[in-house]
Amino acid sequence: MELPNLVLARKRTSNEVKKINYQLNEQYQNIGENKTFYVKTYGCQMNEHDSENIEGLLESIGFKKNPDMEKADIIILNTCSIRENAHNKAFGMLGRLKHLKEKHPEKIVALCGCMAQEEVVVREILKKHKHVNFVFGTHNLYDLPRLIYECVNSNKTNICVKSEEGDLVEGLPVTRVSKFKAYVNIIYGCDKFCTYCIVPYTRGKQRSRKMEDILDEVIKLKNDGYQEVTLLGQNVNAYGKDLNLGYDLADLLIKVSETGIPRVRFITSHPWDFTDRMIEVIKKYDNIMPYVHLPLQSGSDRILKLMGRRYTSSDYKQLFDKLKEIEGISITTDIIVGFPGETDDDFNETLDMVNYCKYDSAFTFIYSPRVGTPAAKLYENDPTTLEVKENRLYKLNELINNYSLESNKKMLNKEYLVLTEGVSTKEGMMWGYTETNKMVNFKGNEELIGKIVKVKILDAKSFSLDGELVE
Repeated sequence: MELPNLVLARKRTSNEVKKINYQLNEQYQNIGENKTFYVKTYGCQMNEHDSENIEGLLESIGFKKNPDMEKADIIILNTCSIRENAHNKAFGMLGRLKHLKEKHPEKIVALCGCMAQEEVVVREILKKHKHVNFVFGTHNLYDLPRLIYECVNSNKTNICVKSEEGDLVEGLPVTRVSKFKAYVNIIYGCDKFCTYCIVPYTRGKQRSRKMEDILDEVIKLKNDGYQEVTLLGQNVNAYGKDLNLGYDLADLLIKVSETGIPRVRFITSHPWDFTDRMIEVIKKYDNIMPYVHLPLQSGSDRILKLMGRRYTSSDYKQLFDKLKEIEGISITTDIIVGFPGETDDDFNETLDMVNYCKYDSAFTFIYSPRVGTPAAKLYENDPTTLEVKENRLYKLNELINNYSLESNKKMLNKEYLVLTEGVSTKEGMMWGYTETNKMVNFKGNEELIGKIVKVKILDAKSFSLDGELVE
């Protein structure tokens, strides 16, 4: 067994990152023949893309996807550790799978992702969830065929989680959810160590992929008919810093844009690393979408310092104002309510910042303590009640929703390009996203899926728009 260790996971050295070119061991090629799999994903876009690799690995050894979890031969939970709610959902599913496995003991149950990298999680699995066959982490997805092979030949619970800075693995199989939009990893890990965040421990140090590997992937996607790529990382703005090869995210954006793929997005950004040159590149290239997700977390300088964010509210405003110079840009954010020690004055400063920025939308959360992070110790003596925090969240969401509606109403009676993604829940309607990442429902048929069409906006709500196809 290889158990997770948060102390080791925090280490950062100058050791060179290894590049591993994945190759499937012939010994594992047919172990999934005539069997099916089900993968349940929790969390961010990075987790979603990891699941695409997990499914690719499973299919490479003979498994086929089964939409019915209860009928699948192997069930894998790809987990998120960013908030307590994600933890609870995953453990709730493990409880459900315990009953399923009592009826069908031959089924294989596995857990991976960020939760697998936490000591407290693995200890609980070993103690209370012995029906889990194996656990693997974020650093060794490529081990999946081997772990399944060993599981078939052993009844023991296997924990294989590496607590390390991490390497780079190229060439993993991938089964993409969409045929017209794709995630492309450009950097793994994070070195920011915000005091509330577990990600630097679960994902390792910042490791950028070589530009040529990224461009090869994007060019292949374009040649396969993909309309949009989203460049992914825990902190995409730090791209290239660790390589010391003289290029950064601005350079990468230029090169990806020049492939000619119709749409380019990137997520998630840290305000600390957002450069003026990046802004100029977004302005210059039409296929780099005018949409930026820029986490604020708090409008209080005191709380930002406790969070370890390394910028002030004034710094953030300056960056925000520069971004607003990009024509038609949409800016969204993340905000944490109830960080340990947050006072009414601190919260009101967050509201002031929202009133200043008037975000197009926001992901808002009550602070959730993560074991092993510095902020978790502050939480132990936090005097603020949950009721107060919930009231603050309600007030914040009310304000955010008002500005979302205000922003969407500005789009009324105007025409926008929309990438059609699927059939809407509204009868006779399709749905898709504008260049600024606004969801639109409009009349159409399934032949439009995967195509970029022009839509006139007729109605605006806080979370979506309704429109009609422009012939």
